[in-house]
Amino acid sequence: MSNHTEALSSSIPDDDAALVAAALTDDLAAFEALVNRHQKRMFNIAFRMIGEYEDAAEVVQDAFVAAYRNLKSFRAEARFTTWLTAITVNLSKNRLKQLKARQFREPVSLDAPVALGDGKVAMDPPSNEPLVIDRLEQQDLQKKVQDCVSVLEPDFREVLVLRDLQDFSYEEIGGMLKLAAGTVKSRLSRARESVKECLKKAMAAF
Repeated sequence: MSNHTEALSSSIPDDDAALVAAALTDDLAAFEALVNRHQKRMFNIAFRMIGEYEDAAEVVQDAFVAAYRNLKSFRAEARFTTWLTAITVNLSKNRLKQLKARQFREPVSLDAPVALGDGKVAMDPPSNEPLVIDRLEQQDLQKKVQDCVSVLEPDFREVLVLRDLQDFSYEEIGGMLKLAAGTVKSRLSRARESVKECLKKAMAAF
Protein backbone atom coordinates (compact mmCIF):
# COMPACT_ATOMS: atom_id res chain seq x y z
CA MET A 1 0.00 0.00 0.00
CA SER A 2 1.33 3.45 -0.90
CA ASN A 3 2.14 6.13 1.66
CA HIS A 4 -0.74 8.21 0.24
CA THR A 5 -3.19 5.38 0.81
CA GLU A 6 -1.89 4.69 4.31
CA ALA A 7 -2.22 8.38 5.23
CA LEU A 8 -5.73 8.50 3.82
CA SER A 9 -6.75 5.39 5.69
CA SER A 10 -5.58 6.82 8.99
CA SER A 11 -6.90 10.36 8.51
CA ILE A 12 -10.53 9.82 7.50
CA PRO A 13 -12.55 10.03 10.72
CA ASP A 14 -15.32 7.63 9.69
CA ASP A 15 -16.11 4.01 8.87
CA ASP A 16 -15.48 4.43 5.13
CA ALA A 17 -11.71 4.93 5.51
CA ALA A 18 -10.62 1.38 4.67
CA LEU A 19 -12.99 1.06 1.73
CA VAL A 20 -11.97 4.43 0.28
CA ALA A 21 -8.30 3.52 0.65
CA ALA A 22 -8.88 0.20 -1.10
CA ALA A 23 -10.93 1.82 -3.86
CA LEU A 24 -8.01 4.18 -4.53
CA THR A 25 -5.96 1.10 -5.46
CA ASP A 26 -8.56 0.26 -8.14
CA ASP A 27 -10.32 -2.29 -5.94
CA LEU A 28 -13.76 -2.32 -7.59
CA ALA A 29 -15.22 -4.55 -4.90
CA ALA A 30 -14.37 -1.90 -2.30
CA PHE A 31 -16.12 0.81 -4.29
CA GLU A 32 -19.14 -1.45 -4.82
CA ALA A 33 -19.26 -1.85 -1.04
CA LEU A 34 -19.35 1.95 -0.71
CA VAL A 35 -22.19 2.04 -3.22
CA ASN A 36 -24.16 -0.59 -1.32
CA ARG A 37 -23.54 1.23 1.96
CA HIS A 38 -24.67 4.68 0.81
CA GLN A 39 -27.00 4.31 -2.16
CA LYS A 40 -30.22 4.27 -0.11
CA ARG A 41 -29.33 7.47 1.74
CA MET A 42 -28.21 9.20 -1.46
CA PHE A 43 -31.46 8.19 -3.14
CA ASN A 44 -33.48 9.61 -0.25
CA ILE A 45 -31.61 12.91 -0.58
CA ALA A 46 -32.04 13.05 -4.36
CA PHE A 47 -35.73 12.13 -4.16
CA ARG A 48 -36.44 14.76 -1.52
CA MET A 49 -34.64 17.31 -3.67
CA ILE A 50 -36.25 16.36 -6.98
CA GLY A 51 -39.54 14.69 -6.07
CA GLU A 52 -39.41 12.26 -9.00
CA TYR A 53 -38.41 8.60 -8.54
CA GLU A 54 -36.77 7.94 -11.91
CA ASP A 55 -34.88 11.23 -11.96
CA ALA A 56 -33.64 10.64 -8.43
CA ALA A 57 -32.44 7.15 -9.37
CA GLU A 58 -30.56 8.51 -12.38
CA VAL A 59 -28.99 11.27 -10.30
CA VAL A 60 -27.73 8.78 -7.72
CA GLN A 61 -26.25 6.60 -10.45
CA ASP A 62 -24.51 9.66 -11.93
CA ALA A 63 -23.31 10.67 -8.45
CA PHE A 64 -21.55 7.35 -7.89
CA VAL A 65 -20.00 7.47 -11.35
CA ALA A 66 -18.71 10.99 -10.62
CA ALA A 67 -17.43 9.89 -7.22
CA TYR A 68 -15.54 6.97 -8.73
CA ARG A 69 -13.97 9.13 -11.45
CA ASN A 70 -12.97 11.82 -8.98
CA LEU A 71 -12.07 9.68 -5.98
CA LYS A 72 -8.42 10.75 -6.11
CA SER A 73 -9.54 14.35 -5.53
CA PHE A 74 -11.32 13.39 -2.30
CA ARG A 75 -9.78 15.08 0.72
CA ALA A 76 -9.88 13.34 4.07
CA GLU A 77 -10.72 16.52 5.96
CA ALA A 78 -14.41 15.56 5.57
CA ARG A 79 -16.19 12.24 5.75
CA PHE A 80 -16.64 10.35 2.50
CA THR A 81 -20.42 10.45 2.94
CA THR A 82 -20.26 14.26 3.25
CA TRP A 83 -18.27 14.51 0.01
CA LEU A 84 -20.63 12.08 -1.73
CA THR A 85 -23.68 13.98 -0.48
CA ALA A 86 -22.30 17.23 -1.91
CA ILE A 87 -22.00 15.56 -5.32
CA THR A 88 -25.55 14.20 -5.05
CA VAL A 89 -26.98 17.58 -4.04
CA ASN A 90 -25.21 19.39 -6.89
CA LEU A 91 -26.42 16.87 -9.45
CA SER A 92 -29.94 17.07 -8.01
CA LYS A 93 -29.94 20.86 -8.39
CA ASN A 94 -28.77 20.50 -11.98
CA ARG A 95 -31.55 18.00 -12.67
CA LEU A 96 -34.11 20.37 -11.14
CA LYS A 97 -32.99 23.07 -13.57
CA GLN A 98 -33.36 20.65 -16.47
CA LEU A 99 -36.84 19.61 -15.33
CA LYS A 100 -37.91 23.21 -14.91
CA ALA A 101 -36.75 24.04 -18.43
CA ARG A 102 -38.53 20.95 -19.76
CA GLN A 103 -41.80 21.94 -18.09
CA PHE A 104 -41.86 25.18 -20.06
CA ARG A 105 -41.53 23.22 -23.30
CA GLU A 106 -43.70 20.21 -22.44
CA PRO A 107 -46.79 20.97 -20.33
CA VAL A 108 -47.85 17.92 -18.36
CA SER A 109 -51.42 17.04 -17.48
CA LEU A 110 -52.13 15.89 -13.94
CA ASP A 111 -54.56 13.43 -15.49
CA ALA A 112 -51.92 11.86 -17.73
CA PRO A 113 -51.57 8.04 -17.58
CA VAL A 114 -48.96 6.60 -15.25
CA ALA A 115 -46.22 4.45 -16.81
CA LEU A 116 -45.90 0.90 -15.51
CA GLY A 117 -42.76 -1.21 -15.38
CA ASP A 118 -43.69 -3.39 -18.39
CA GLY A 119 -44.11 -0.40 -20.69
CA LYS A 120 -47.90 -0.32 -20.38
CA VAL A 121 -49.81 2.60 -18.96
CA ALA A 122 -52.68 2.91 -16.54
CA MET A 123 -54.65 5.80 -15.15
CA ASP A 124 -54.31 4.49 -11.60
CA PRO A 125 -52.17 1.37 -11.17
CA PRO A 126 -53.62 -1.04 -8.57
CA SER A 127 -51.71 -1.77 -5.40
CA ASN A 128 -51.07 -5.26 -4.08
CA GLU A 129 -50.85 -3.91 -0.52
CA PRO A 130 -53.85 -4.22 1.81
CA LEU A 131 -55.93 -1.06 2.02
CA VAL A 132 -55.22 -0.21 5.65
CA ILE A 133 -56.56 3.20 6.67
CA ASP A 134 -53.61 4.04 8.90
CA ARG A 135 -51.15 3.24 6.11
CA LEU A 136 -53.05 5.33 3.61
CA GLU A 137 -53.18 8.25 6.02
CA GLN A 138 -49.44 7.98 6.64
CA GLN A 139 -48.74 7.87 2.90
CA ASP A 140 -50.98 10.85 2.37
CA LEU A 141 -49.12 12.83 5.04
CA GLN A 142 -45.76 11.89 3.55
CA LYS A 143 -46.96 13.05 0.14
CA LYS A 144 -48.12 16.37 1.59
CA VAL A 145 -44.73 16.87 3.23
CA GLN A 146 -42.91 16.05 -0.01
CA ASP A 147 -45.20 18.37 -1.97
CA CYS A 148 -44.41 21.20 0.44
CA VAL A 149 -40.68 20.50 0.27
CA SER A 150 -40.83 20.38 -3.53
CA VAL A 151 -42.22 23.90 -3.86
CA LEU A 152 -39.29 25.40 -1.95
CA GLU A 153 -36.58 27.15 -3.94
CA PRO A 154 -33.58 24.78 -4.35
CA ASP A 155 -31.35 26.87 -2.04
CA PHE A 156 -33.85 26.42 0.80
CA ARG A 157 -34.85 22.89 -0.12
CA GLU A 158 -31.31 21.54 0.10
CA VAL A 159 -30.63 22.82 3.62
CA LEU A 160 -33.96 21.45 4.87
CA VAL A 161 -33.30 18.03 3.36
CA LEU A 162 -29.74 17.84 4.64
CA ARG A 163 -30.50 19.07 8.18
CA ASP A 164 -34.01 17.92 9.06
CA LEU A 165 -34.25 14.78 6.94
CA GLN A 166 -30.63 13.59 6.89
CA ASP A 167 -29.29 14.98 10.20
CA PHE A 168 -26.09 16.54 8.87
CA SER A 169 -24.52 19.14 11.13
CA TYR A 170 -24.55 22.84 10.26
CA GLU A 171 -20.79 22.65 9.71
CA GLU A 172 -21.09 19.69 7.34
CA ILE A 173 -23.87 21.38 5.37
CA GLY A 174 -21.87 24.59 5.18
CA GLY A 175 -18.91 22.63 3.86
CA MET A 176 -20.99 20.84 1.24
CA LEU A 177 -22.72 23.98 0.00
CA LYS A 178 -19.82 26.38 0.61
CA LEU A 179 -21.95 28.50 2.94
CA ALA A 180 -21.35 30.08 6.33
CA ALA A 181 -23.08 28.29 9.22
CA GLY A 182 -25.17 31.41 9.85
CA THR A 183 -26.45 31.35 6.26
CA VAL A 184 -27.35 27.68 6.62
CA LYS A 185 -29.33 28.41 9.80
CA SER A 186 -31.10 31.38 8.23
CA ARG A 187 -32.13 29.43 5.15
CA LEU A 188 -33.21 26.49 7.29
CA SER A 189 -35.40 28.73 9.44
CA ARG A 190 -37.13 30.18 6.38
CA ALA A 191 -37.53 26.73 4.82
CA ARG A 192 -39.09 25.30 7.97
CA GLU A 193 -41.51 28.20 8.22
CA SER A 194 -42.53 27.82 4.57
CA VAL A 195 -43.13 24.09 4.95
CA LYS A 196 -45.11 24.67 8.14
CA GLU A 197 -47.39 27.19 6.42
CA CYS A 198 -47.75 24.92 3.40
CA LEU A 199 -48.77 21.96 5.57
CA LYS A 200 -51.29 24.09 7.49
CA LYS A 201 -52.97 25.00 4.22
CA ALA A 202 -52.83 21.44 2.92
CA MET A 203 -54.33 19.97 6.12
CA ALA A 204 -57.00 22.65 6.27
CA ALA A 205 -58.09 21.77 2.74
CA PHE A 206 -58.14 18.05 3.49
